[in-house]
Formats: sequence, structure tokens, C-alpha cells
Amino acid sequence: MDERNLTMLCDFYELTMANGYFKTGQHEKMSYFDVFFRSMPDGGGFAIAAGLEQVAEYIKNLHFSENDIEFLRGKGIFGEDFLEYLKNFKFTGDIYAVPEGTPVFPHEPILTVKAPAAQAQLIETYILLAINHQSLIATKANRIVRAAQGRVVLEFGSRRAQGADGAVIGARAAYIGGCAGTACTLTDELYGVPASGTMAHSWVQMFDNEYEAFKAYCEIYPNNATLLVDTYSTLKSGVPNAIRAFKEVLLPKGITNFAIRLDSGDISYLSKKARKMLDDAGLESCKIVASNSLDENLIRDLVMQGAKIDSFGVGERLITSKSSPVFGGVYKLVAAENEDGEIIPKIKVSENPAKTTNPHFKKLYRYYDKESGKALADEMVVWDEEVTESDRVIFDPSATWKTKTLTNFTVRELQAPIFKNGECVYELPQLNEIRDYCAEQVETLWEEVKRFENPHTYYVDLSEKLWKIKNDLLKEAKK
Repeated sequence: MDERNLTMLCDFYELTMANGYFKTGQHEKMSYFDVFFRSMPDGGGFAIAAGLEQVAEYIKNLHFSENDIEFLRGKGIFGEDFLEYLKNFKFTGDIYAVPEGTPVFPHEPILTVKAPAAQAQLIETYILLAINHQSLIATKANRIVRAAQGRVVLEFGSRRAQGADGAVIGARAAYIGGCAGTACTLTDELYGVPASGTMAHSWVQMFDNEYEAFKAYCEIYPNNATLLVDTYSTLKSGVPNAIRAFKEVLLPKGITNFAIRLDSGDISYLSKKARKMLDDAGLESCKIVASNSLDENLIRDLVMQGAKIDSFGVGERLITSKSSPVFGGVYKLVAAENEDGEIIPKIKVSENPAKTTNPHFKKLYRYYDKESGKALADEMVVWDEEVTESDRVIFDPSATWKTKTLTNFTVRELQAPIFKNGECVYELPQLNEIRDYCAEQVETLWEEVKRFENPHTYYVDLSEKLWKIKNDLLKEAKK
């Protein structure tokens, strides 16, 4: 697995198109592609961009090995001149992207590629899978973390993930979204996401009785003892035996940092009963951890019911985003340069309006209210437009009138240059920095945008200049 060349992780049509560009002399034609998504996972109000670090590493290592060239030669459809071109293949273009952890909205460019046509086409699949997967999991994690209302959320999903990469990279994305840690040891080793764990039911079953299992665990891990209390009977034996082990092993050592875990049954009811039993035993400091097929909706219900839970372990419904398992990001051509270097906007038209693209090489700006610091709107503009902090009229792309005038605001360009002329110019932040940035940026969103049901639709609009360009292209397409 470690010997895979990810350059070959492309749809085969990208190779046939690149070959076609080469045969028609268009492979060096400067082209512009946008990565964007069309609809929110789970019907939410925003998504979280993630996966940029993996894209950057992929671009740095783009190459075709001798084995790759031999494999492609064996397909019998590529000429030697094209295979020779692939032998010396590397990325020489530019990439712009919003930083990981940024809240993003449908139809706005998360990432933009400016590169010769063959290069831009060949990198489509990997860029999409990296952005789609991690943005999906980071978005789901953020929903779950917000539902927990300040309680710790841990990612527990490796065994239900869709493959090794799904587990490892998914845990990374969950951390960006706000999870405090993971059960995946490899993610800790590779990315520094804190890995932790307790015990399985098999640990309890391996001993002659439940108390002996708890006692042994407390003796081995006195500073990190979380006991799983539902192997036999949570309230009749599990919690009482945990109390006994804590009192006989840990309290004499002055240790009060311990917990129990509930993994089955009516979590709300059991947590309340367990909390009373622990408090009556003088173990007010004992924490209660809950797991078992949780998601944001179940966690929100538990919190509303007053469940006595201090932290949540969330597995399959997070690592697979079970309720909404596809992010739906796409990679579309938005412009190409002619022989004179002029940027010519391109548009894809569809009978489904959501699939009609926003043309041209663009910049993406976010406007913030100066007094509250809250995000007011995003605007896509043509690359050569200037945006200042003077009054700004936001243009409604679905109509022919201007709908919102902004005053007293600050503005920030969202995309940053990642690669210039094939060289990485972006200093990739540490993962904990991305996580902190994500939390800060989510806080800039109004509560109405963050609610789970019927969230307020955040303004993402086109500048008047861009709208006119799009409208002219649509009129031309109808001729």
C-alpha cells in the first residue's frame, strides 16, 4: 500500500483526455478549474473545508514511474510521444484554496487550479476525493461537537470506516471539525491527533468476574481508568463494581481522575441512575462517557433530556457521515486562455439550474460586520475586480436587482495561493492550529446559520460584473 503512486489514482478518462489534448496541441493551453459543491450535507447551513494538506502533498509528488508508463503502454491506446511526455510530467501551475477549517457554502470555489490543460485534467480525481472526503467528515464532526454543547467528543470509528485511509484521514478531518481525539493510533502517530481508549467487553469477560477485571485495569492504568460497566448489568453489577474498584485501588493513592463508560441501553436513564450512585458513594469527580451509534441528533436529545454525560465517543455515524455520506464536490472548467493570453470565461449549462456553473477566474471574499465580527455575506468577483471596505452592494445572482447594501464592514479574501509555477508557497499550518482556526471561524457565523433544521441561507452572491458575464454566456448558449 505504501508503494502506491497516487498520480495513477485518476479516472482513466483523464488520461485519455490528456492524450487528446496532447494530440491536438492543447495540452499546454492555460486552463482554470474550480472545486465547489452544490448542496449541504444533512441540510445544514454550512460546511467545513478540509483536505488541503493531502492535496499539497499529492501535487508535490506528481510523477509517472517506469512501471506506470509500462502499464499505460500495455493499454495499447497511447502513443510513444504521449508516454514520453508523461515520463517528464510534473505540475507547473498555480493553485489557490481556502484554508482548511474555513466554513464554506455551495457554489463558491473551495479550490482553484490554473495550469496547462493536461496537468489540470490529470489531477481532478485526487483533488476531489481529498476535498470531498475530509470536508464531509469535518462537517459532520462539527455538527456533532456543536450538539454536545461543550462536552468532549471523541472519534471512535476506525473499525467501521470505509478502508484504512477512511479511518486514518477521517480521524484527522474529525479533529479539524472539533473532536478532541480519536481511537485511531495511526492518526496520532502520523498527525498528532490525541489517541486514547478504554477497554472492550472482552476485557471484562476474560476475568473470572467483573470486579477482578475492573480492579486489574485500575492497577495497570491508575491515571487513565475508564471502566466499561455494561457487560452484564449496568446498574446491578457494573456501576457497583466500578465504585468498589475506584475506592479500593485509586482513592487510597489520591487519584480522583477516573470514569465509567455506558455503551448500551437507555443512555439517558442509565446516566442519571449511575450519576446518583456515584455521587452517593462520594465519587462526584467520576466522569461518565457514553458511546453506541451516536450522532448529532441523538446527542442533542440526550442533552435536552438532562442526561448526565460528560463526554461522547462517536463511531460509525461520524466516520462514514452515515446520514449524508456524499459531499458532492465537483471540478469544473471555468476559463481558458487564448493564444494572446486573454482569459476567456467558460460555462457549463444545464436544465438543472444547480448544475449551471459560475464562469471565469474568480476571487472569493467574505464580509464581516465590524461591530459583532459576524460574517455577513460571501461574494465571488472576477479576478481583476478590486474590493475595498467602502460601502458594498451585494448582487443577487438569481435576479436582476441588487438586494443588500453592506456598510461598516471588514473584508477578507478567502482563497490563499498554495502553489505558484509548480512550487508550494503555502506554509501548511499545524493540525491543532487548523482546529483552532475552524472553531474561531464557526463562531463568526450567526446562530441562525448554525441551526440544524431550516438554517438561514447565507448570502453567497456574484459581483455585478460577474453576473453580467454569466448572463451573457447563458444568452449565447441559448442561440
